[in-house]
Amino acid sequence: MLSVRPKVAELVFQLYGRSLHPELFEVYSSRSVRRGEYEATISITSAGHLVTWRYHGLTLTEVAAAAHHPLPQKRRLLSYRLKGERSDRLECRGGAMYQVSFQLEPVEPEVFWTFQQELCHDAERQGMLHRFHSSGRMALGALSYINVETRNRSLLVQAFHTFPDDYAIVKSQSLYEIP
Repeated sequence: MLSVRPKVAELVFQLYGRSLHPELFEVYSSRSVRRGEYEATISITSAGHLVTWRYHGLTLTEVAAAAHHPLPQKRRLLSYRLKGERSDRLECRGGAMYQVSFQLEPVEPEVFWTFQQELCHDAERQGMLHRFHSSGRMALGALSYINVETRNRSLLVQAFHTFPDDYAIVKSQSLYEIP
């Protein structure tokens, strides 16, 4: 299956207070974790990533997707265009806490290619990696790398998505905590 990433300018970062149907996304790699009282499924998708986190009947779904992607409006808690830097925090029922910070970083070509190599190297030891096909303009395609750290009371998801046509890197860090 050919997988080419959308343009970085088309991306949005959203959080839902519900699960989203998996058939809405083209998933390339997925991992499920269960630790303490929570469980989560983390996926690399065609535009970015999808994280569904559950704790005592509470469901939070984080998605980085193309703005034109047909996603529901119902129970959408946060929605931001992926540009610049942004941080947010959300207190949920039952004492759960969600924190996110993300940034879109345009970089020089040399820095970009070095970063891509480092992601590939890191993926050999840990995390999830998907290599996208080239868009045709660049010899190498984009990468998505996700590293997950679990603790009994928290889940940390670090995601890196590269965009060779724009020499841009999207970095996000999401923390899900239970009381």
